[in-house]
Amino acid sequence: MPLTPSDHEPMRRAIEASRQAVAAGNMPFGATLVAPDGRLLWTAQNNQVTSGDCTGHAELVLVREARSALGAEALHGGTVYASGEPCAMCSGAMFWAGIRRVVFAASQDDIGAALGGDTLPIRSAAVYAGASPAVQVDGPLLAEDAIAVLQEAAGVLAGRVR
Repeated sequence: MPLTPSDHEPMRRAIEASRQAVAAGNMPFGATLVAPDGRLLWTAQNNQVTSGDCTGHAELVLVREARSALGAEALHGGTVYASGEPCAMCSGAMFWAGIRRVVFAASQDDIGAALGGDTLPIRSAAVYAGASPAVQVDGPLLAEDAIAVLQEAAGVLAGRVR
């Protein structure tokens, strides 16, 4: 499915959630859930640091919160917009939750270049290759905006280490 103008607003919200995550002391990632009919259903941010949970990636937080608040059916056939290309763990969780499209802003390469550190270099599309039912992966979209947040966060993180 090609990217369209309707993809921009949910991605902007995901990127804004990534800014909020940094302000809260977490890693710079956010995600939004959009229903098949185009309604924005949920927005979440990374909470790894504040929750003390290494699985507190924005996409996993989104799946957990949206499922709890809206029910499992709300995720079926939905689209997740992620400020950063989802890792293998998040890709798997979204598949099992019934998400059928993922749109990302910053690629895994962009994330690595901005933040450094450990990497698990498995692209989202590779995780979903051969999945049944299929999951469409689109991106990057608004990458420059997401990369700017990553770079700002890198400075904040560097300041915490000192």
